[in-house]
Amino acid sequence: MKPFLILQLRPEDEAADEEFASLLARSGLEAGDVHRLRLDQTNLPRDLSLDSYSGVIVGGGPGCVSDAPETKDAVEAKIEAEILSLMPAITERDFPYMGCCYGLGVLAHHLGASVSKDRFGEPIGGVDCTLSEAGRADPLFEGVAPVFRAFVGHKEAVQDLPQGAVHLASAESCPFQVIRYGQNVYATQFHPEADGDSFAQRIEIYRHNGYFHPDEAETLIAASRAETVSEPEKMLRNFVKRYRRA
Repeated sequence: MKPFLILQLRPEDEAADEEFASLLARSGLEAGDVHRLRLDQTNLPRDLSLDSYSGVIVGGGPGCVSDAPETKDAVEAKIEAEILSLMPAITERDFPYMGCCYGLGVLAHHLGASVSKDRFGEPIGGVDCTLSEAGRADPLFEGVAPVFRAFVGHKEAVQDLPQGAVHLASAESCPFQVIRYGQNVYATQFHPEADGDSFAQRIEIYRHNGYFHPDEAETLIAASRAETVSEPEKMLRNFVKRYRRA
């Protein structure tokens, strides 16, 4: 099997390692099935060929594409530049892509849509997501309940559906939870790889990153561990099953 390329946008070692382990666990992939690149530590290879991969999976991160360039430190600016440099090839080829949280902002920004903190930011926790008619018919959601819980937590959000994209899932707090561009380019606002324990760990790691008041961390950790979130990981498994290739 050609490996899946996993691109990580988190500069914190503990958070990146937890996310990577969660992506493997929820997708059914093993370490030998993937090529992992942390874009805070390395550049995309100049000779990188998408033909070498079954698909691309992009994790989340604390960055915001809508932040002014002068407010971004060197690492955040590098991460953003690296991932955005790959998006033209992804979208022009309609190459299998799964962007999670920050990965949605990256895709929408590349497509020219508005991504900002004006509306639809969501506090840390679980939300109810509802599939659209197009979502119910999409193979990514085979076996997924039409209404399901998912973990969210983000400052910026897509403000309008990107031109040419299909709206697949929504929530009352944020309408654009899943979109598809072309036939094979997907992105989610929620975290399909996260369960209660992994989200609890991220809450502790990002306690001082402005997502919530630090004093709320223990309450949010307890609430996350009390959530029953099982449907979103089916999307990752469906993505891997659909695009796995020799």
